[in-house]
Amino acid sequence: MNAANATAARVDPAVVVAIDGPAASGKSTVSREVARALNWTYVDSGALYRGIAWKALRAGVKPRDAEAVKALLARSRWEFPRRGLAVAFTVDGEDPGEAIRSPDVAESVSDIAALPVVRAFVGEQLRAMRRYAPLVMEGRDIGTVVFPDAEFKFYLDADPEERARRRARDLEAQAGAADVAAVRASLERRDRKDSTRREAPLRAAPDARIMDTTGMSVGEVVARIVAVVRAGVGAA
Repeated sequence: MNAANATAARVDPAVVVAIDGPAASGKSTVSREVARALNWTYVDSGALYRGIAWKALRAGVKPRDAEAVKALLARSRWEFPRRGLAVAFTVDGEDPGEAIRSPDVAESVSDIAALPVVRAFVGEQLRAMRRYAPLVMEGRDIGTVVFPDAEFKFYLDADPEERARRRARDLEAQAGAADVAAVRASLERRDRKDSTRREAPLRAAPDARIMDTTGMSVGEVVARIVAVVRAGVGAA
């Protein structure tokens, strides 16, 4: 039995690793790799908010119109199958794929995510995913709201310029071009919205391990988190 399987075999099946942080802090890539290293299930909570924004834009629903968004959620059919080591989702039988990463969705998602009805819906779906545990779940309020009882909590951050460069590289890979200054401005707008919203604002849980990933490779961040989790699981 290899180390990953050994960790999965002896862990409490309900255990959750919560990895929070602002956009482009590295949490998505890091969380996927942590899940792979542990052989646990990965959940990208932000994808659900992006999925709702994507659905709203396609339906002509304004992201700040709480009643219209509520009605949209009520008439939409959401499913959350596990595919390999990750939880995916479909809306009315359709997988939006990379469309949830479009600039239009990115600009709308903070407004969507600020709506209490949306946060309640997503929170309910995320908690239900404990059926797929042990989990590595990333987002903005996993350790503070969704799973305040999570056994392992991490908050990743990075210098704003570094975060802008990372996001620009991602966008360049998808669309062929990206302006770092424009990307940074977009990230700063989203940070302000996420940090100042009344419902579940972006912040580190009091008991989270805060990691500044500026200048760190993905492998270095993953190794630190995996070491903490394996040590904690071994001590349980």
